[in-house]
Amino acid sequence: MKLKFSRRLCSAMLICGMSVTAAQAASSINPNNPFLHPSTLDYQAPAFDKIKNSDYLPALQEGMKRHLAQVNKIANNPAPATFENTLVALEKSGAMLTRVSRVFFSVSSANNNPTLQKVQEQIAPELAAHQDAIYLNNKLFQRIKSLHNKANSLHLDKESLHLLNYYFDAFVHAGANLSAADKVKLKALNKENATLSATFVNKLLDGTKAAGLVVDNKAELAGLSDGAIQAAASDAKARGLKGKWLLPLQNTTQQPALGSLTNRATREKLFQASWTRTEKGDKNDTRKTISHLAKIRAEKAALLGFNNYAEWVLEDQMAKNPAAVTKLLKKIAPAATAHAKEEAADIQKVIDSEHKNFKLQAWDWALYAEKVRKARYNLDEDEIKPYFELNRVLKDGVFYAANKLYGITFKERHDLPVYQEDVKVYELFNADGSSIGLFYTDYFKRDNKSGGAWMDNIVGQSYLLGTKPVIYNVTNFTKPAKGQPALISWDDVTTMFHEFGHALHGFFADQQYPSLSGTNTARDFVEFPSQFNEHWASYPSVFKHFAKNYKTGKPMPEALVKKLREAAYFNQGYALTELLAAVELDMAWHSLPATAPEQNVDKFEVSALKNSGLYLKEVPPRYRSSYFMHIWANGYSAGYYAYLWTEMLDDDAYTWFEENGGLTRKNGDRFRKMILSRGNTMDYAKMYKAFRGRDPIIEPMLKNRGLIK
Repeated sequence: MKLKFSRRLCSAMLICGMSVTAAQAASSINPNNPFLHPSTLDYQAPAFDKIKNSDYLPALQEGMKRHLAQVNKIANNPAPATFENTLVALEKSGAMLTRVSRVFFSVSSANNNPTLQKVQEQIAPELAAHQDAIYLNNKLFQRIKSLHNKANSLHLDKESLHLLNYYFDAFVHAGANLSAADKVKLKALNKENATLSATFVNKLLDGTKAAGLVVDNKAELAGLSDGAIQAAASDAKARGLKGKWLLPLQNTTQQPALGSLTNRATREKLFQASWTRTEKGDKNDTRKTISHLAKIRAEKAALLGFNNYAEWVLEDQMAKNPAAVTKLLKKIAPAATAHAKEEAADIQKVIDSEHKNFKLQAWDWALYAEKVRKARYNLDEDEIKPYFELNRVLKDGVFYAANKLYGITFKERHDLPVYQEDVKVYELFNADGSSIGLFYTDYFKRDNKSGGAWMDNIVGQSYLLGTKPVIYNVTNFTKPAKGQPALISWDDVTTMFHEFGHALHGFFADQQYPSLSGTNTARDFVEFPSQFNEHWASYPSVFKHFAKNYKTGKPMPEALVKKLREAAYFNQGYALTELLAAVELDMAWHSLPATAPEQNVDKFEVSALKNSGLYLKEVPPRYRSSYFMHIWANGYSAGYYAYLWTEMLDDDAYTWFEENGGLTRKNGDRFRKMILSRGNTMDYAKMYKAFRGRDPIIEPMLKNRGLIK
């Protein structure tokens, strides 16, 4: 029954629904709507060539209507509750809703338009109300509770028992034990939360698009490569800005061009465009929206019996409580900020040596850090990029590593429709030739695409339902001018490996029940497989296989490889501090008690960072509160710490590989069997300990970041 239509794994997991009243409304769906029945294409892949914008809303509403009817039939069954007639029946329910939701949320994230935005805002409160209609259904909960009370006598297999505990905990967590009056209050809060989140998404998308820096004079772009300038001209032309150049914004505070632009005024304009994208006092200003969102969430937590929203969120996570997160941050923050301050001092020396009469600011960091890196390691980003051509990185790097570790192979499919011309499709096979699923890639930035990078399922794996995974990866790499190669940065390379790590977690799912399958895990565990997979990008035999000059085909010279490896620890103080600052903002917002008034966003942000010792003007948070998509709309509320928590897991796990022979099929198969194939079928701490032989330790993470020797 758990329906996952999330963005960005690096994304949200939501459960859909709509109100009882709406669900009982008469259906007006066209009998030819493509979502009425499962797709007849291989793996039930969506027939994107047949899907129209107008199909989504009626299909979503019909899906909710059918789902609610199925759930009510289960809840009102006069027969005593059994595992089959209650939990298995729930797992089989909502097929149409799952089908349309997964496609809708994938397309609305990656290829949005005004019509889909309107559907998003309309459907969000209906989905939230539908979720409540299920999780707050007392008859249904009593059936689940009766099974939970006699679990020991049911003689269930391990996965089935875990499913029973999962459902019971999920219903209690959602408010099933509340009084009837409090359930009414909770439904209102959930509906408002969903509405505000959808509003935030659309404000952010429009605000980010509108805030892209428009340049009238090419000279202001000094320092950018010819290819980047051509891309800026193409972006401007696509927006009807003839004779101008456009630098679109990515989702993070810092922008890629800041590392190349030599015109300081242009750098400052670009940074400020990013920093204030949704703080301009116009229709796209998100500050009132997020301030009210934080208040609504605090009130919800109080209603459910928690001191704050963070406590409620972490109850079912690996960390268990905010205190564990605070303990982790305290182990990392001092070393990170100390390194960041040392890095700032080194950068200021370079500025002073050039007789520049200014103090280092946030918009100067990337450019001058690059100068420090060049001086220290004689390494130039433009010298590296020719060795990272996107298609070669994918096929000879990402796919190659997966083949060596897990024996899987890939075949490009040209016969399946896609939602946008840049999207490509691959079919995956096990070493024995058996099929695994389909993989869609959508790598290039568009104005109508949400920022960042993410993975999700269009079809999930389940033996019960007889389905295999259909998975997509989305990123926001700069699309080259026509006829030019897609050369990407080293960060982009690791992003590709990261997102495919999520994909492997989904592809290797080996579950009976869809609710427990693949990436349906806790937030502070789901980033573990993806961050772990990043390690193979720099593994010598893998790196050598894909890092080849796009013109000559020759591998990267050893001297350049050595410089790249030595530079890996560079600027880690900055990188970790900007991440820690974002984590702190997330935890601060979601640690507010229900009694706190709505906050002034700008003042609250500064106060939170100062109180945590993370207020460094030269090192702004990776995401500012007003454009922090992860926590206001992507399911990472009180969960952005997960990237650090799972980094601890992934670095510790990688040391096991180093101790046991590195990249081998034997090691890969063990990791697949003990981690990647397990989904949410056992306690995460026990799962990790069974693989590693002990609990995780933080030292490998600090060493990998260069913070300790």
